[in-house]
Amino acid sequence: MGARRLRAFTDAERGTLAVAETAAEALGQLRGLAMKVGQMASYVDGMIPAEHGELFERALAPLRAAAPTMTPEAAARVVASELGRPPEQAFATWQPIPIASASIGQVHRATTHDGLEVAVKVQMVGVDAAVRADLGNASLLTRLLPFAGRVGVPEQLAELRARFLEELDYAHEARRQLQFAQAFASAAAVRVPRVITELSTARVLTTEFAPGASFEWAVEQPVEQRREWAETLWRFVFGSILVHGLFNADPHPGNYLFEPDGVVWFLDFGCTRELTPETLERVRRVHRCAVDGDRKAFREAAFAMLELPRDGVMGRLVAEYVEACFEPMLASGPFCITKEYARSLVAGLQQKKLQVLREAPTRFRAPPAELLFFNRLQVGFYSVLARLDAPIDYAAIHRDVLRLAE
Repeated sequence: MGARRLRAFTDAERGTLAVAETAAEALGQLRGLAMKVGQMASYVDGMIPAEHGELFERALAPLRAAAPTMTPEAAARVVASELGRPPEQAFATWQPIPIASASIGQVHRATTHDGLEVAVKVQMVGVDAAVRADLGNASLLTRLLPFAGRVGVPEQLAELRARFLEELDYAHEARRQLQFAQAFASAAAVRVPRVITELSTARVLTTEFAPGASFEWAVEQPVEQRREWAETLWRFVFGSILVHGLFNADPHPGNYLFEPDGVVWFLDFGCTRELTPETLERVRRVHRCAVDGDRKAFREAAFAMLELPRDGVMGRLVAEYVEACFEPMLASGPFCITKEYARSLVAGLQQKKLQVLREAPTRFRAPPAELLFFNRLQVGFYSVLARLDAPIDYAAIHRDVLRLAE
C-alpha cells in the first residue's frame, strides 16, 4: 500500500485498515467455509461493526472474485482428468491464467471448436477434502447458523451440510443452471449463461461467456440505471422463489454482471434450494398478505410459514423481525433499501435470538430447516440492493411477480 493511499486515512483508520487487510490476506489463503465467511463479510451489512464497515468492505472486496488460484498446470490436470484430454485439445483456445476465482473453483476463458466463447469453472485441487473436513466440524457449522439454539440444530446442520456438499458437484450446479435458464427464458432483462453439457462434469463446468460490467462499476452509474438493475434483481430473486419454488442462496455481488437497459447476467448456481409444494404455498401466502397491506393476516401467515410460536416473547419478537424484513413490500410507495436498514436486520436477528434465549429459553425454536438459507439470501440480497441505492416501489413489482404465480 503506497504512501499516498495511507495519507488519505486518519491514524485510527490506518490502524483499522491494516487489520482489515491482514484479515483479507489470511482469509484469501483459505478455502471452503472460511473463505465463504470472508466473502460474506465483504458485502453483508452487519457482519462488521458499522464504524469499520466501509474499510473492511474495501479490504475484503477482492475475495469476491480474486482469491489465490491454482497454477496453470494444476488446472490443466483437472480439466484433462475430467474431460479426458488436455484443455488445449478440449477447446479451440484456452487461457491458462484464470479470469476469476473464489472459494471452490476458478474460471478460465476459452473458445469451443465451433467458435463459442465460454467460461470454464475448474474445481480447486483438494477443496473437496477441505470442505468435507469443515462439514465434519459441528462446532464450526453451528457458528454459521443464524438460529443456533437448543432446538432444531441437528436438522439445520443437516441442511447446511447438504447445500455445501451440492456446491462441490458441478454436475448438480449445471442441472440447476438449466432450470433457472428455462424458468427465465422469456424474461427480457434476465440472462442465465447457457450450459455446454458436453464439456461439463462433476469438477468442470463450461458455460457461454457472460459479457457485462462488474458490480463495482454498476454502483457508480446514474440512479436511473441503478434502479433498472435493482428491479431486475428483485424480479429474478422473488420470481424464482414465488413462481418457480426455487432460489439461489448465494447473492454475493460477484455473481452479477450488468448491461444497459436493466439487463443482468446471473452466475453461479451451486448453492440453491427447491421448496416443497406445501412450503411454497405458505411462502406465497405471506407475500400476498404483505402486498395486500393486511398486517394481521401477514403475521399469521408468517407464523405458519416459520412454524414458530405465536404468543409470548418468542411470538412477539418473531413478528417484529419478520415485519422488518418485509418492510420494502409492506411500504405503500417507493422504498430505498439502505446499508443501515440491511445492517439493522442482521443485528436485530442476533439481538432477538439472544433475548428469547435469555427470557424464555424453553420457548426457543428454530424455523424449518428447509428455510434456513432464506435468511442468508435476504440479508445478502438486501445488502446488494443497498449499494445500488435507489428508491423503488417494491410492493408494485411484487404484485407483478405474484400474478405470475397465480
